[in-house]
Amino acid sequence: MTTPPAGRPHDRDDVEPGIRRFMQRMAEGYAAFPPLASLPLDEVRRITARVREQWGSGGPAMAAREDLQADGVRLRILRPADTVPLPVLVYVHGGGWTLFGLETHDRLMREYAARAGVAVLAVDYSLSPEAKYPRALDETVAAIDWLRTHGAAHGLDPERAAIGGDSAGANLAVASQLRLRGAGQRPLSAMLLNYGVYSDAASASWTRYDGPRYMLEAAEMQGFWHNYLDHDAQRRDPLVMPLLADLHGLPPAFVAIPECDILADGNRAMAAALRRHGVQVEMREYRGATHSFLEAVPVSPLADRALDEAAAWLRGIMAR
Repeated sequence: MTTPPAGRPHDRDDVEPGIRRFMQRMAEGYAAFPPLASLPLDEVRRITARVREQWGSGGPAMAAREDLQADGVRLRILRPADTVPLPVLVYVHGGGWTLFGLETHDRLMREYAARAGVAVLAVDYSLSPEAKYPRALDETVAAIDWLRTHGAAHGLDPERAAIGGDSAGANLAVASQLRLRGAGQRPLSAMLLNYGVYSDAASASWTRYDGPRYMLEAAEMQGFWHNYLDHDAQRRDPLVMPLLADLHGLPPAFVAIPECDILADGNRAMAAALRRHGVQVEMREYRGATHSFLEAVPVSPLADRALDEAAAWLRGIMAR
C-alpha cells in the first residue's frame, strides 16, 4: 500500500493487465516524491492520498451525499437514489489501520452503492499509531449503533444493513460483528469482505507474492500490525486476529480473494473457518488480481467483474 511497483518487462507477468496498469500509474505518481520510508507519517498520508486521488474520482454519481459526526466519528452517507428507506452497507476502508480515509475510497464505495442499490455509510475511523487497538474497532461499532438509533431519520433501513471492508477494514468488519455478538446484540445481515487481514501467520502466499512486483509486501504488513497494536499479547485477541475466534452466529459472508496477494491463504482460511462455524460463505478467487485491486476499476475488467459479483450477492441478501 505504499509505493506500487512497475510491471515486469517480460510476458510472464501473472497480474491482469488492467491491474498492472493501475500499479504502474501509481508508481509514476509516487516517483514525483521522496521515498516514503524517509518521510514522517503525516507526509506519507498526504502523499498516498494525493497519488490515489485519480482512483477515488469519477464513477457513479450519487443522488445525495451527507457528511456528519456521530460521537466524534466522522461518517459519510452515499445515496444512489432518493428512495427511502434504503438498505445500507456500512463500509470500513483499508490502509493497514494507518493510511487512507473516505476520499481514497469514495469511488469504491459509490460503485457498491450504484451497483447494489444500497446506501453506503462510510466510517472514517481514527488511524494508528496515534489511535491504537481497540479505537478503530470501537468507532466501527459506534457507527453501527448510530445507524440503529438514528439511521431511519436519514432515510436508512437499519433492518437491512450489511457491513463491508477491504484489508484492515475487512478485519474491523468481522471484529465488529464478534463484538456485537459478545455484547448480546444482533449482528448485521451480511459481511462483504475484500482481501482482509485476519491473522499474522506466515503462509505460502505470504512468500510467493511478497516483493515489489505485487501491491502489499510482508514487511509493510508487519509494520501495519506494529502500528495498530499496543503490545504483542494483543496478537492472541480474537478481535485482533479473527481467525482465532469462534465465528458461530456471524452473518453470511462474501469473501473476495485476489490470487496475487500475500493475504490470499489467510482469506481462504477465513472462508473455511466461517463455514466450519456454520456461516454461509460465497467465496470468489480472482486470478491475476492483487491486493487493493478493486480500486483499479477504471482500467480493469477484472475489478469491474468482481464489483458486479459482490453487488449481485449483496442485492440478493438484502432482498430476503
